[in-house]
Amino acid sequence: MKTSAAVIAYISHKRALGMLFRAEGAILKAFCKETGDIPFATVTASAVHVFLEGSGPVTEYWAKKHNVLSGLYKFAMARSWVSIVPLPHSIPKPVAPMFVPYIYSQAELKRMLDAVPAACTKRSVIDADVFRTLILLLYGAGLRLGEALAFSMADVDLPQACLEVHETKFFKHRLVPIGADLLRVMREYVGKRNETYADGADAPFLCKRDGSKLTQTAARNAFRRVLVIALIARDGGPRRQPRFHDLRHTAAVHRLVAWYRNGVDLQERLPRLATYLGHVDLSSTQRYLTMTPELLTEASLRFERYAMGADHV
Repeated sequence: MKTSAAVIAYISHKRALGMLFRAEGAILKAFCKETGDIPFATVTASAVHVFLEGSGPVTEYWAKKHNVLSGLYKFAMARSWVSIVPLPHSIPKPVAPMFVPYIYSQAELKRMLDAVPAACTKRSVIDADVFRTLILLLYGAGLRLGEALAFSMADVDLPQACLEVHETKFFKHRLVPIGADLLRVMREYVGKRNETYADGADAPFLCKRDGSKLTQTAARNAFRRVLVIALIARDGGPRRQPRFHDLRHTAAVHRLVAWYRNGVDLQERLPRLATYLGHVDLSSTQRYLTMTPELLTEASLRFERYAMGADHV
């Protein structure tokens, strides 16, 4: 059996169990490209080592690739496709931290929106109103990019101020209520959108200028232009730059800051945030709560108020 056939069989198996397996699938396809489509049983330990090492410093991504390949080889061993697992038994130390989410400031979010018209000129495949709405959807509703792009007109219920999310991890379905500010933006957008594009129930909510569904590639290309125009960047090279997905991280962190300031019960609210984001448990949500100076300040102020109150009892 060739490597590509083994990978396809494994990906199909995982998806049949209810997993999207997108990131893992991309890793496995990269593995096939690195090793070549050779008989799977002939892949050597040195070839696996080259794939795991990559071209940069060792990060947590090394462990992610190792974990994905381990699953593939367990699957293959159970079917007698291979007799030897050419994976190293230990993860190299120290492991540098993987990508740290970028939390946009309110000022950066404003600059980002201000940059949209310049990034979505008439030569762009995306209209500025469409792209501005996409950014506000990702931030205002804490959506994943794929979830927002999958919306049809029927999935956006403005009278009920609710979004119906289908394209989510593990094929879960959820309803996402939206606040008054985002609802106003959506209503304005739909009014303009329906003057130009098809408004049937199955029509894409976010579309290109030709009316077809907006793709991740087109959206990411426009987002890179927006970041350049808005002067939003950080050190670390091209691979460390802010991402679309960081709008979702930013939404979670900003919500936590607001809760701190309003003195709400975080133990009671965090499970709600996890449900809103479509997470199956709190541990997934905790990875989104990157510590920022603003969040640290609010947490310190709350602790100070608690400590002072205790001292005065």
